[in-house]
Amino acid sequence: MLFHLLEDIISTNQYIAIASFIAFALCFVLLKLKLPFLPKDKGREFAVNGEASKGKIRGVGLIMVCAFIVCGVFLLPLNREFICYYILLFLEMLSGYLDDASDKPWADYKKGLIDFIICLALSIVFVRNNSTTIFFFSFELYIHPVVFVILSTILLWVGINVTNCSDGVDGLCASLSTITLLSITTIFYSQIGEQYTTFSYIMVGVLVAYLCFNTSPSAQLMGDAGSRAIGVLIVIMVLKSGHPFSYLLVSAVLLVDGIAGLIKIFLKRFFKIEVLKHTRTPIHDEMRKNHAWSDTQVVVRFSIIQLLLSAVQYIIIK
Repeated sequence: MLFHLLEDIISTNQYIAIASFIAFALCFVLLKLKLPFLPKDKGREFAVNGEASKGKIRGVGLIMVCAFIVCGVFLLPLNREFICYYILLFLEMLSGYLDDASDKPWADYKKGLIDFIICLALSIVFVRNNSTTIFFFSFELYIHPVVFVILSTILLWVGINVTNCSDGVDGLCASLSTITLLSITTIFYSQIGEQYTTFSYIMVGVLVAYLCFNTSPSAQLMGDAGSRAIGVLIVIMVLKSGHPFSYLLVSAVLLVDGIAGLIKIFLKRFFKIEVLKHTRTPIHDEMRKNHAWSDTQVVVRFSIIQLLLSAVQYIIIK
């Protein structure tokens, strides 16, 4: 593909920049078309300002992920691992898109089961193609492959759901995901390598194109089709770094914003325990409803916090 044609002509950094620009251009053009088969948002009953989204184009994550995969296929070498990731990312996107397009939202258990199957498959693919030795600060730890599959499946499932939870404010999910992906590739470039750095930057190009249509007041929404697949990609990159614990810092705002609601629902549903009774979840709704933050304030302040935490991760590693 293009990778083999240009790898000896231009530098790695130049190729990464070209790849991200191509992804940006392709996604921007496709989103500009406003494809008629995309569903319209029906408004979210329990979300703060949920009615403001009613009638907007939803599910453009379908376009984003397809643009990402097309660029990946043409701009990166095709091998078994990449092909498996493309297929599984597409399936995760498709499950989210079908939920976005459905007249009645899918049941949580149905979505959870689909996520679990895809996460398990992703974990198996990763273990079959990568070392299961990880780093914790300066300590090197070998994890048995079976244990690694279990733990990475959990991490992928969490990554999908917390990223999905952040997709409730114009520009928030895409901004935080962009910062997280850039943080991972900057801090762990030597571990990840040029191919997976390019892989990540292709998604950054897609996200920046999407932000052209999603900054407040937005015209388009990625929906579950986009946020769930992006959550998968972030965790893949964290696993590739060999520092899975870094997820706690490089994706901290996504994690905190979403996991509070997951814990709240889990404890109430399975143990009849109510926590955070006076706190709205996701946390971005708490800040908008009870602290009078505007959408722009949420995005900018959350992004600044994430940049600072990513800087802390950089200091720790370096």
